[in-house]
Amino acid sequence: MLNNLKWIAVGIFIGLMILIASSLFHQEIGQFKNLVTRPVIYNNKTMTIGRSFNSIALDPAITIDQESSKVTVNIYENLVAYKRDKIVPSLANSWTVSEDGLTWQFTLQENVFFHDGTPFNADAVTFNFNRWMDKTSPYHAGNFQYWNIVFGDTPCIIKSVQTLSDYVVEIKLCKPYSPFLSTLTMPAFGIASPEAVMKYNEDFKYKPVGTGPYVLKSWDETGEIILEDNVNYWRTRANIKTLVFKPIPESANRVELLKNGDIQFLDNLTASEVSALEDVENIDLVRRPFTNVGYLAMNLDNLFLSNRGVRLSIASAVKRNLETKLELNSFSRNTDSFIPPGIWGSNNNINHRFIHPDTSKVVFNEYAPSDRELRLLVMKEPRPYFPEPMKIAKEVKSSLEPLGVTVTIIEQPWDVFLETIQNGEYDLLLMGWIADVMDPDNFLYTFFSSENIEDGAVSNYARYKNKRVDLLLTLARQAANHSFRESLYREAQELIISDAPAIPLVNTMTIVGVNRAVDGFVPTINGLEPLNTLDYEMEH
Repeated sequence: MLNNLKWIAVGIFIGLMILIASSLFHQEIGQFKNLVTRPVIYNNKTMTIGRSFNSIALDPAITIDQESSKVTVNIYENLVAYKRDKIVPSLANSWTVSEDGLTWQFTLQENVFFHDGTPFNADAVTFNFNRWMDKTSPYHAGNFQYWNIVFGDTPCIIKSVQTLSDYVVEIKLCKPYSPFLSTLTMPAFGIASPEAVMKYNEDFKYKPVGTGPYVLKSWDETGEIILEDNVNYWRTRANIKTLVFKPIPESANRVELLKNGDIQFLDNLTASEVSALEDVENIDLVRRPFTNVGYLAMNLDNLFLSNRGVRLSIASAVKRNLETKLELNSFSRNTDSFIPPGIWGSNNNINHRFIHPDTSKVVFNEYAPSDRELRLLVMKEPRPYFPEPMKIAKEVKSSLEPLGVTVTIIEQPWDVFLETIQNGEYDLLLMGWIADVMDPDNFLYTFFSSENIEDGAVSNYARYKNKRVDLLLTLARQAANHSFRESLYREAQELIISDAPAIPLVNTMTIVGVNRAVDGFVPTINGLEPLNTLDYEMEH
């Protein structure tokens, strides 16, 4: 009898130990449970993306250059996303907004994990927003330029962000903001792992951790970045296991490598590159819509350029010269609007006030100093809006020679160029913008709001201040009625063109060279395509 009781007790003890161990085991692996509930895909496919230069940083919150964002959109995800021209759920599966437009609630996806295995939830979203908006946060490391451009200092637009439950987050606005939802699709607002941000802080820009379909494997001294398939991805896993982003400085080398199949993807092709590839049998040339603008900004902090007559004279000379001498092709066009034709609100019918060259000389003699020297800053590397930036710079220089203006062209590598424009160390600046979202606010407010002249977070490169323009742009951000917003933007554009702090020059349809073995590529308005849905039939 005692023996039986002993074995019963032993059995109960063992059962309890198994139960406890099982519970602990399930808690320990709970965050990785989707590894066993989602199908595992085995592939060894590698796709190489050629590009002219390297990424600067892989923290989307501080990234403003396309070559960095082309990588980060494969590592991070946003609360919402664009699918063609519609906003669709992403890390948030639904949302509601109050009647006054001030309170937004987002219900989040469950069973989603960051690359480091930590859970995605409402606290993670709240952490990210607080990091972006709170300059006193120890994790607000770097220049959060996109946040500053769009939302400004707290509580300018966003009043507070708080967790309501594990998977519900509430965002309160100080005032209505019409493009709010579309703004949240910008790569800058990809959600990062709080644990990784706290662990790496300033070095997080080199050690990115998101929830996206790819994970950073390496980033070497040559600038080559390798991403690998996220085996724990909450959606369908990527068809291509490895992405290689390879800087290839020389244009001829990039073209030859694409022809030979050594790289499968080449973006922002120049006219000469298109000519070299258009008859190549294994290459498709894919065109994006006109969703960018290249322009010339005049720094109004320069006393000479602060005079409206001088600016109008310069604008007249440059526009007249470029429209007659600049060789455009089927994927470039002159423009009179700061909003590209692919975005609503674009208006190419605005009357520019052109000044006759003889009148310009009179204006210059009256207002210009005898020493008429201007520094023209231009980026060294090709950009989507300026595939050949130095060519444009030389035309601007020659445009102003008849007015007795000596232009010194300063050409800088992209990373140095970005620092220089923040400091205002130029008189004239060739710059451009690619649509982040399909809203005029993304262009006009960015370029011309006086709120965007803050040192270190400048996007109003003309340093232009006009109270009426500020009012129109602010009203347009808050108005819900589409037609009313359009009328506000029309008036704002007319005032800006009349003041001439900058000159719209060109829209460019960017061209992508894609190996025909790559399947499923669909271009986006901003040129930042997540590549996880592509497939690639590798040669064996």
